[in-house]
Amino acid sequence: MKNTFIDNLPKIYGMYTGGFVAFIILMALLEQYAGMSADTIGILFIAFTVFIYAGIGWLSRTMQVEAYYVAGRQVPAVFNGMATAADWMSGASFVAMAGGIYFGGHGYLAFVVGWTGGYVLVASLMAPFLRKFGCYTVPDFIGTRYGGNTARLLAVIVLVVASFTYVTAQINATGTIASRALQIPFEVGVWFGLLGILLCSMLGGMRAVTWTQVAQYIVLIIAYLLPVIWMSNKQGFGLIPQFAAGGAVQEVIKLEALHQVGTLLPTESFAGLKALTVHHVDAGTGMAAWSFVTLAFCMMAGTASLPHILMRYFTTPSVRSARQSVAWSLLFIFLLYFTAPALATFTKLQLLNPDLATGIIGKAFADVQSLDWIQKWSNVGFLAISDSNGDGILQINEFFMRGDIVVLATPEIAGLPAVISGLVAAGGMAAAMSTADGLLLAIANALSHDLYYKIVDPSADTRKRLIVARILLIILGAAGAFVASLKLTSILGAVAWAFDFAASGLFFPLVLGVWWKRANTQGAIAGMALGFLAGTAYLVNIQWLGGEVWFGIDHLRFAIIGMPVSLIAMVVVSLMTPEPDAETQRMVDDMRIPKGDTVLSATH
Repeated sequence: MKNTFIDNLPKIYGMYTGGFVAFIILMALLEQYAGMSADTIGILFIAFTVFIYAGIGWLSRTMQVEAYYVAGRQVPAVFNGMATAADWMSGASFVAMAGGIYFGGHGYLAFVVGWTGGYVLVASLMAPFLRKFGCYTVPDFIGTRYGGNTARLLAVIVLVVASFTYVTAQINATGTIASRALQIPFEVGVWFGLLGILLCSMLGGMRAVTWTQVAQYIVLIIAYLLPVIWMSNKQGFGLIPQFAAGGAVQEVIKLEALHQVGTLLPTESFAGLKALTVHHVDAGTGMAAWSFVTLAFCMMAGTASLPHILMRYFTTPSVRSARQSVAWSLLFIFLLYFTAPALATFTKLQLLNPDLATGIIGKAFADVQSLDWIQKWSNVGFLAISDSNGDGILQINEFFMRGDIVVLATPEIAGLPAVISGLVAAGGMAAAMSTADGLLLAIANALSHDLYYKIVDPSADTRKRLIVARILLIILGAAGAFVASLKLTSILGAVAWAFDFAASGLFFPLVLGVWWKRANTQGAIAGMALGFLAGTAYLVNIQWLGGEVWFGIDHLRFAIIGMPVSLIAMVVVSLMTPEPDAETQRMVDDMRIPKGDTVLSATH
């Protein structure tokens, strides 16, 4: 990008934000005075925003290697923070996390603690030093720091498995949104979502993804905050819902007792749907505390190991701006994460409170069944109600919902205008698309740069390398859409697996690669291979082979098995084999010095 574009970024995105707000107002006027239907508004919101993202992607097209892989290393700290936040705030954060808190309570706050806490590790252990190193991808760092194609190849394998697992969750989210907005089957919706994702990233690589992610962050944060503020104010809790959520929780506890939550158990089951029948519980001690801490730790280590996040800090102009952009990332992420518990609480309050017009529990079954939002979410298989006892009243154990739709359905549940529903759908699509773009690019770049160019065909010219990267984007996206259509696990479950895969295979090779000069090629290979295999074997054993769960370590936190194996293997093997040569150790020393040129030349 030209410097004039970089200099004018505040003005450009200020105009974009103003235009988006104007579009929201236009939709509100059309709903109020022209009687435009909710379905039409939802379609227009998604179509308008995806069109804008695709336009940014087209304008950012490039055939320059540095622009394609690292956005020309010209992204200012504030805007890189916004892009990173959008990259980070995936379908899991926007669509699924509040749903997890809604059904599971305090335990799911471990995701919030882990995902935000992980940025402390990124800032202190990783981002500035990887930026100083001057690499294009995470496997590029592993391959150059440790030497040899074996270490590079193993890093590519771990990256592909973790990122592909993650990207299926994002395409799952886009399919969920598209299926509701367009009233089409979920299995078809995932392909609509994939098309939008590819339009953003295929032509411009990291440059296109960066500028679309900034635009997507603006959409998703407006879409997330507005409904919660509206609900909080509407229920008399004030305009700052994050601080009022405590009082709302107390109300929810009373209503759960009224509706016999924890006493009435479901008499039927619907695939993938949950009934709200678990009591609110306090944090507790013992195993509950162990579960919370281990999940938070896995998410922290995974955050610091995920290649698509670390890649974002390769795009800044300097080491200092890389460090600053981590702080900006945390601020922009905090705005959403601080709000998620409040959203879950206020939404639950809307459903459970019989004094509100939106309350459905305890109401006549026929009246609930006739509600428009109940019918439409039921039609696409994300919600079900059943009068199991035949008394004509909807009980708490007769209402079933998929956790992934809590945020998307909130405006309809709360009786907010259709324009808010359309806005939330657009925000959810922005969150899922932004992360999917980053993930697909991370995989395609690793395969094209580290596997194809560095190992298979080192003589490939720029044009050939970028064509390979774009073909891989399409193939990987299609594979992700196919796997997502199978609904193998929830959005949140798939995301947790991705973090565990990355932490098991990459965390210690990355950290020790920066901070321990004695770490060598053999140690890195052992650490990546054995850590990744140990974690994966444990997941397969408990998830599909019916194996015994050790120490309460379930499928969401299997990195607790993989990470110690990786650390021990790496340290022991490194100490048993020759230390790295003097040039490698000098390279590690140079990497830790904030100032000066990058360790690698621009043409590596």
